[in-house]
Amino acid sequence: MSTAAHNATGAERLRANDPEHEAPVGGGLRKVGGVAGWVDDRTGAAKGVGYLMKKVFPDHWSFMLGEVAMYSMIICLITGAFLTFWFVPSAGQVVYDGSYLPLKGVTMSEAYRSTLDISFDIRGGLIIRQIHHWAALLFIVAINVHMMRVFFTGAFRKPRELNWVLGAQLSMLALVEGFAGYSLPDDLLSGTGLRAAEGFMRSVPVVGSYLSYFVFNGPFPGESIIPRLYAVHVLLLPAILVGLFTAHIVLVAVQKHTQYPGPGRTNDNVVGFPVMPVYAAKAGGFFFIVFGVVALMSALVTINPIWAYGPYDPSPVTAGSQPDWYMGFADGALRLLPGFLEFTAFGFTFSFNVMIGAILLIPIMYGLITLYPFLEEWVTGDKREHHLLDRPRNNPTRTGIGMAGIAAYCVLMFAAGNDIMAIKLHLSINDITMMLRLLFFVAPPVVFWVTKRICLSLQRRDRDLVLHGRETGRIVRTAEGRFYEQHEPLDPYTRWHLVQHEQHRPLELESGVDENGVAAPNARSQRLRARLSRFYFNDRVEPVTPAELEAAHHDGHHVEAIEHQEPGGAPLVEVGSAPAGENPDATEQRPGH
Repeated sequence: MSTAAHNATGAERLRANDPEHEAPVGGGLRKVGGVAGWVDDRTGAAKGVGYLMKKVFPDHWSFMLGEVAMYSMIICLITGAFLTFWFVPSAGQVVYDGSYLPLKGVTMSEAYRSTLDISFDIRGGLIIRQIHHWAALLFIVAINVHMMRVFFTGAFRKPRELNWVLGAQLSMLALVEGFAGYSLPDDLLSGTGLRAAEGFMRSVPVVGSYLSYFVFNGPFPGESIIPRLYAVHVLLLPAILVGLFTAHIVLVAVQKHTQYPGPGRTNDNVVGFPVMPVYAAKAGGFFFIVFGVVALMSALVTINPIWAYGPYDPSPVTAGSQPDWYMGFADGALRLLPGFLEFTAFGFTFSFNVMIGAILLIPIMYGLITLYPFLEEWVTGDKREHHLLDRPRNNPTRTGIGMAGIAAYCVLMFAAGNDIMAIKLHLSINDITMMLRLLFFVAPPVVFWVTKRICLSLQRRDRDLVLHGRETGRIVRTAEGRFYEQHEPLDPYTRWHLVQHEQHRPLELESGVDENGVAAPNARSQRLRARLSRFYFNDRVEPVTPAELEAAHHDGHHVEAIEHQEPGGAPLVEVGSAPAGENPDATEQRPGH
């Protein structure tokens, strides 16, 4: 080797540990940094922004359901702002002279005429109307499916009870916002819906007529309801929805995100991807996917063709008029309630056959949904924080209750079409109504029992799988001449999902009296709590303990061993690393642990 080459190699060896100098920051970035520093000096925003940028989100498809709800609400706000430029919220009568020839010369309200103008005379107006309507429906679907995911996985438990309450109110207000929105065009269908709403208000005992007069500012229909609905739909409810959604997101950021159980995931950390740059890129792309799918649906599938209905007129209303699907359960309850619930007493007519389904059902239903986390916490006596989600099968009673509620909802939805079913199937509408009334009381307990049995069976299957492994189909003969099927042991990652949960036991009922034999003041509530606890946890399948697993493998048919054992017989496997596909460095520790 030449002397020059030797010297060069020696020089490189000497510089091997020298620190690398970063390239100087460009002028543009320096200016951006200067502006950011100027803003931070006056607002102190850098700390909060840095916290949000480093926040870790778990990577699971079901968490996207909440994002779909958020994105569809944003789409509604954007398209709604576009529509407000041309919509005229007035019931004043005018003669139509626009592009839609079948209605030319027809007298109609300014609200209906402006909606026709948006549809036929404003460039892009019809597609924006369609996007607005489809996004509103998607928002209601997504928020309800998201709530189902939260319910069945137990994500509502401490410290997230308040977030569950906010979500329930968001879902209820979304129904009201949707009703106000499709009532604005003043077409035949929306006018019929408003006429039905006015009848619902009158069903309130004693004050019903005063309530109707106050809302409509006089006898129905009047000229005030459309401007009032416009203010509610465009200003009041969107402000409340955005405020509740913002509070919901802030609580998620403060309380950390829930995550599904798995190796490396505990109640003290969050394993996933940070907001910047991974999750921000994913969320941005997913927003445009949602927007694109909604736009595609709007371009290909017509919804709410108000020009086909014509302006509102009470005379041509048909029995086939029905609200948007999300109000179907209330319409179904209205059809199932028996007529004898209307009676006269003390000089007043009480129309409970209307009021229960049309006025009371929604607040009662959402009230029960709102209170459920507190009921379960009281029954279980569990005051701990929960950041790991449940598998629905591991809490069979909660899963059964949820499915029973869905069954009742489905019965009411079917009841909303009892007249259509009677016509198309050539059946008696009275028979269909009686059958649906019976199903409303029979279906929920049957669905609850079947769901609970299925969950318990799945737990037993998981237990058997942990103890004996997977069946391989290979038959082995021992030296003594015995035959058995060889099982393949589970790997630690798979086994973790099947044994990591804890199983609650029913609370034991205390005597209820003190040392002097005096009954405790809360003895009755404690007896109720004990009965509910037995209802929840009397039927259960205990997860496999390390001792049981070792005993099952002691005969030599299985080669796997217990890796770790926790005191008290709790199941435990190796949890030293994050599952494949997740960044082990993106693990966020929870404060206070």
